[in-house]
Amino acid sequence: MLEKSLGFGGPGMVEGQAMQVLKERDFKALVDNHPRAIMLSTPDARIAYVNRRFQSVTGYPPEEVLGRAPSVLSSGLHSPEFYQAMWQSLNDSGRWEGLIWNRRKNGENYPQWLTIYPVEYHGQRLFAGVFMDVGELTAGDERLASLAYYDPLTELPNRSLFQEFLKARVSQRKPENSCFAVLYIDLDFFKSVNDLHGHDCGDRVLQQAAACVQSVLRKGDVIPRLSGDEFAAIVELGDESELPAVCQRMNGIFQAPVVVEHREYFLSASVGAAVFPHHGETASELLQNADRAMYTAKLAGRACYRIYSATEGAQGHYQQRLSEALMASLKVAPEEFSVVYQPQFDLATNAMVGMEALLRWRHPGLGQISPADFVPVAEQRGQIHELTEQLIRRILADLKNCGIGHGKGMHLAINISARQIADGRLESLLEPFFSSIRATGWIPEIELTETHLMNLSRACLAKLKGFGDRGIKVAIDDFGTGYSSLAYLHALPVNVLKIDRQFVQRLGAEDGDSRIVSAILAIAEALNLEVVAEGIETETQRARLRDLDCHRGQGYLMARPLPLAELALGSTSRRI
Repeated sequence: MLEKSLGFGGPGMVEGQAMQVLKERDFKALVDNHPRAIMLSTPDARIAYVNRRFQSVTGYPPEEVLGRAPSVLSSGLHSPEFYQAMWQSLNDSGRWEGLIWNRRKNGENYPQWLTIYPVEYHGQRLFAGVFMDVGELTAGDERLASLAYYDPLTELPNRSLFQEFLKARVSQRKPENSCFAVLYIDLDFFKSVNDLHGHDCGDRVLQQAAACVQSVLRKGDVIPRLSGDEFAAIVELGDESELPAVCQRMNGIFQAPVVVEHREYFLSASVGAAVFPHHGETASELLQNADRAMYTAKLAGRACYRIYSATEGAQGHYQQRLSEALMASLKVAPEEFSVVYQPQFDLATNAMVGMEALLRWRHPGLGQISPADFVPVAEQRGQIHELTEQLIRRILADLKNCGIGHGKGMHLAINISARQIADGRLESLLEPFFSSIRATGWIPEIELTETHLMNLSRACLAKLKGFGDRGIKVAIDDFGTGYSSLAYLHALPVNVLKIDRQFVQRLGAEDGDSRIVSAILAIAEALNLEVVAEGIETETQRARLRDLDCHRGQGYLMARPLPLAELALGSTSRRI
């Protein structure tokens, strides 16, 4: 039935059997007064009928289109492949629905949501096209509301509609000397607005932020709200060289505060961009690569932009794969993790005085994975606590199985992420571990990198001081790579400085490197801190560190990291 094919049947509508009793003129009246534009065309591509709404959307009165080909409405933007796929869908499933760009009588191109059905009417096969201008948001549009094409808060297209826009744009013919880019825009620090001021205030800030995004771009650019505090855009470019300026304007608009009801809210934006077709030939590739570029901007410190790089994209893909594998392994395959122990030696006597426990991960598919790869991924993606749990379990199992005897003041160091200090779960995880270590006569030691340690809050520093009060040494790892001031260093509750290997490895080659190590040792002496040099690989390096009165050292020259069972710990006075 034609009337059912045009959407008058189905649940909540008058049943098909009842519709059959309507006279043709009554049915025609229903079609003419339908809120959607309707066009009927013949199999030989001639327009046979249009309703009243058709003229208000397209600008064409019936007498100017009847008998003409539907291509009179074409914008010319879509490729032949687009229409081939449309007809293929009609042949395969008897239906096509999607977003298409068409042209009004006045020459204006506009986005149209079109549904096409093949129908039988009076023994003749026709095609019914039912469409609407998705650029017109009308609250009374039942179909539009049910499909939820727009974000009700900002009145911007939502993710679903944006994806249709993007698919349509990718399918368009490519004018010479022009291209387009997809921007992915994430508002930095928006969560704090919600947390501090409530969601009602957050909603108003989002509305104003959406207006800021729109103010940067041109009227013809498509701007959706994807979710939460994430926006996107399809930006038409005359040339790819225009893109950096667009991204800079997007960053710049948020340098000024967002003002809502005379109150200022400070945000910034991380922006990622991908250019068609260099960074993706499909809608999903472009959006994904723009998202990856935005994430790179986040890692670069926020409030900046990044244009997609294939190298960075491959790295992001690897990190995502690594994150997924790590999560699975932590949950169901703990046997993939092990611990090796790097001995530390007194540089004056060459006696072993401790060791650093290092987590290792061998994945069945990815092989042996460097901690330099999986630890940052765990930190960035919220898996670091579970990783530390695995480290502690493995150490305790090793101690139980190997029996290291009484340590008599030997050090056992583990690495902790500074992000965990504020985690309430850390204390309950470490306290039993420290108790076990102290029971054997060993001194527990935790290492945190200098860069992260500098950003800890007062509450976190108080927790570290509490560790020190209970006999747990706190070490600054990779010292020399951050920017600690002497005043700040003096205030930190630390006992040990670990000189970064980059300074140790150049000892003997440059006088400047010896002076840097000597300066670190002088700082440590002034602050009554012990110093450990890591990465010692040559006899020259060890001799120079001994001459400079460095206390402890570790490195391949003296011992490589080994499983606990392979370390000769029967005598804790082991010498090299």
